[in-house]
Amino acid sequence: MADALVFAEKLEVDAIIDIATLTGACMVALGDKYAGMWSPDEDLAKALEASSKATGDTIWRMPLCEPEYGPDIKSKIADLKNVGPRTGGAITAALFLKEFVKKTPWAHVDIAGPVWDEKKGGATGFGVKLLVEWIESYSAAK
Repeated sequence: MADALVFAEKLEVDAIIDIATLTGACMVALGDKYAGMWSPDEDLAKALEASSKATGDTIWRMPLCEPEYGPDIKSKIADLKNVGPRTGGAITAALFLKEFVKKTPWAHVDIAGPVWDEKKGGATGFGVKLLVEWIESYSAAK
C-alpha cells in the first residue's frame, strides 16, 4: 500500500483515499458496524463524513495522535517499522501510511469490521457507496 500511496501522489491527484482491511485493532475499537477513518486534512475528513451520512457506509473519525504514537513506528535499524505496540495498533497503522503521503490531502479508511457480515452471507461491499458518493460530491463542487 505504501508504494500505491507514493505512486498516487506522484500523479498529482487532488486527494488520496486509501481503503483497506488493514488492522484487527480497528475492529476492537469500533466493532463490525463502523469503519475507522484517519485524516490530517479537515476538509477531506468532513467530506467523507458527509458521504458516510448520505450513504449509510458508517465511518468514525479516529485521532492520529502523532506526538503520542508517532515514535512507536520509528525503528533503530530502518527508517520506519510497520508495526507498533499492542495498544494503539489502528493509530500506528494509519501513521505508518501517512508517512508516504507528503503534500496531498489524504485519508485512510480501515474497513476491517464492516466489510464482512456472516449473517448476510459474506462480503458486504462496504466502502463502495462511500467512495462513489464522495467522488460525485467532489466533482460537483469543482
